[in-house]
Amino acid sequence: MNKYFRHLIITSYLTGLFITTAVAKVTLPALFADHMVLQQNSEIVVWGWAKPMEVITVIGSWDRKAVQTSADSRADWRVTLKTPAAGGPHTLTILGSNTIVLQDVLIGEVWLCSGQSNMEWSAAAGINNGVQETFNAHAPAIRLFQVPQRSASASQLDVDAEWQTCTPATMVDFSAVAYFFGRELNLQLQIPVGLINSSWGGTPAETWMNPAVINADTEFAAAAAEIAEMPWCPVKSGSAYHAMIAPLIPFRIAGVIWYQGESNTQHALLYRRLFPALIANWRSEWGVEFPFYYVQIAPYEYGTPLIGAVLRESQLKSLSVPNTGMVVISDIGNINDIHPRNKQDVGKRLANWALARTYQKEIVFSGPLYREMRVEGDKIRIYFDYAEEGLVCSGASLTHFEIAGDDRQFHQAEAKIDKNTVLVFAREVKNPLAVRFAWSNTATPNLLNSAGLPASCFRTEEW
Repeated sequence: MNKYFRHLIITSYLTGLFITTAVAKVTLPALFADHMVLQQNSEIVVWGWAKPMEVITVIGSWDRKAVQTSADSRADWRVTLKTPAAGGPHTLTILGSNTIVLQDVLIGEVWLCSGQSNMEWSAAAGINNGVQETFNAHAPAIRLFQVPQRSASASQLDVDAEWQTCTPATMVDFSAVAYFFGRELNLQLQIPVGLINSSWGGTPAETWMNPAVINADTEFAAAAAEIAEMPWCPVKSGSAYHAMIAPLIPFRIAGVIWYQGESNTQHALLYRRLFPALIANWRSEWGVEFPFYYVQIAPYEYGTPLIGAVLRESQLKSLSVPNTGMVVISDIGNINDIHPRNKQDVGKRLANWALARTYQKEIVFSGPLYREMRVEGDKIRIYFDYAEEGLVCSGASLTHFEIAGDDRQFHQAEAKIDKNTVLVFAREVKNPLAVRFAWSNTATPNLLNSAGLPASCFRTEEW
């Protein structure tokens, strides 16, 4: 036989043998690796791939119970394990034709952190006191998982990422908001925290949703079709979802923190339906009604009047969705910079919502939120939630209140704090009907509750 053809046959055989062996090996998605954090006190799904009909055994060192299954005809397998209370380090062993032992596995609280550039923003990009914050970021009980920015037209199975222990070297390029959120949880709860950062600057909410949700709603689909292409991120519905969210499902998480909205100001009013649809979509995909805490966008000059205010209102109205919470940051924004550098307070305020609502800690977690109004002669009295201990003005007098009568013409108003309510009035309006507060793109009002948390913008009408 010709030496060339003999060499070709042998090479082809060995290559085929290697490929067969590689496919037959038990493999895991990137989420299951050394240094990972698993959600405590939960039934978690562990999954992977193996040769069809191959028997797979999974053992967690915390209880040493062997859970067994077989790979199906598509080479997929999954098992369900029960996790204990927070602790570790543990090992997670997967037995099949090969053995995988995951080391330094912690049990704690796992949070998915997503959105656009203000969630993506890192200490390396520039934050307040960034050098010192980075230097101090030695937190072995906090683990970081950075999902790479990718887009896809169909749901992907895995991501190219790894769990890393939080150190100055790993924190500096990680989401600053997510890190400060996780740091506060770790400090207050004294348990391990796992942070999965899946964010991409500039992305509209539509990119983070299963496109079936967009396509099933004519208004969503029409708005999505109007989003202009951007050179720095995808805008097609589902493109980030397919590559950066779908591979994470059904990894068990405690909840989601979200910082997004700036790229949806073109259809700010629609966001009051779109954002709840995103929350419902993710909860449905995971099969868990997890908490969803989000940041109301900061004041910024968008160029088109009121679109920022309307988007913030849409976020405010999304609080009607159960098990959600909203952080107001009108006091720590920068109207000339869409990326405010104070990420510490953003992360801490998100953590306060989680500590109070998810972990039942006695802590003030929200600023004043408009509840109702009552006309009292030539004045209107405004009532708030989260103002039980009283209201505070951080300046000489309250600002950014407007009032109108039946002519629907708003006038700058005076406003006075009366315990936990505010009286609003103006000389020009004798028979008032409506009030607006902080109703502009760049409003930086000074109404707070006794805990120093700012009030959200609102309007009492929708003229």
